Amino acid sequence: MALRIPKAELPVELGDDMIKQFGAVPEPVEVTAHNPKVARDSTEIGRRLSEWDMADEGLKTFAHMAVAAQVGCSWCLDINYFQALHKDLDLTKASQVPRWRESEVFTPLERDVLEYAEAMTNTPPTVDDELYAGLLDRLGPAAMVELTASIGFANMATRNNSAHGITSQGFSDACEIPLVAARPEKSGVVSTAI
Repeated sequence: MALRIPKAELPVELGDDMIKQFGAVPEPVEVTAHNPKVARDSTEIGRRLSEWDMADEGLKTFAHMAVAAQVGCSWCLDINYFQALHKDLDLTKASQVPRWRESEVFTPLERDVLEYAEAMTNTPPTVDDELYAGLLDRLGPAAMVELTASIGFANMATRNNSAHGITSQGFSDACEIPLVAARPEKSGVVSTAI
């Protein structure tokens, strides 16, 4: 898939900062730069989310990756797997998120979080009382609110990227363990991984 909108020109300083941070300028930054208010606010939301600390970082990262696999956003899978490496998360688990149901590496809590991320992503959402209550009991109210907001942000990011035609940039090539391909969807359409 090709970008559906050309990349906007970034200020040199911002581009240099992105290259220092990621090794390349993330395409979502280049696309949203067409609207400086959207670019600024999107970056600010992402920055603020990264400061939240009531929910486990691994759970939030894996949940974002589960949303990305379900929506078909290879860019979000790519960058979150890359960030898992730099956050010292379990890369064996991160590499298996696109096929978490078939994998045996996840704890019961992680499996429930991944199921919750998918249930929130379904249209309409399919979160049920039992799943929510089980997570609330194990995580507590503050972490549950944070996890839910993080998954909501993941839905916004993955759907924005997919609509713009943004795909993997190869950030996760730095990871030793390859990311598994997403599983085929029920509709017969195959979600693409990186």
